[in-house]
Amino acid sequence: MNKRTGKQTKRPPANKPRAARAGKTKTKAETAADDVDTWKLRLYVAGQSPKCVAAVRNLNRFCEQHLAGRYSIEVIDLLENPRLARDDQILAIPTLVRKIPQPLRKIVGDLSDGERMLVGFDLRTDAEPAVGERP
Repeated sequence: MNKRTGKQTKRPPANKPRAARAGKTKTKAETAADDVDTWKLRLYVAGQSPKCVAAVRNLNRFCEQHLAGRYSIEVIDLLENPRLARDDQILAIPTLVRKIPQPLRKIVGDLSDGERMLVGFDLRTDAEPAVGERP
C-alpha cells in the first residue's frame, strides 16, 4: 500500500525477472542470429547534393529489393559532423559502408549500378549471370 495515496500498489511476482515478464529479453543465440540476418549499412553524405540524394534513394530501393526486412541504414551527413569520416576512413562522398555482415565493404558513388552493388556486397559473384543473361 502506498503511504501517501493510501491506494494499493501492484507489484510484479518476485519469482520472475522484470525483463522476462515484459517479454522483451532475447537469448544470446537470438541476438547473434539477429545480427547475422540484419545488414548494418552506413551511408556517408554531404548535405543535399544531387549525388547524395540519389545515393539515399538508390540504396533504399536496392535494400527493399534484395534485403527486404533484413537491413538497417544509418545516414551520416558529414557537413554536420565531419569527424565521423575518420572512423571508416571516408575519402569520397557519397560512400556506403557495409558494417555487418563481415568483412567490411565500401562502395563509392550514387549507388545507381545495381550489378556493382550485388557483386560488391557478395550477393552475386561476377561469374553468375544476371537475370535474363545467357551464361
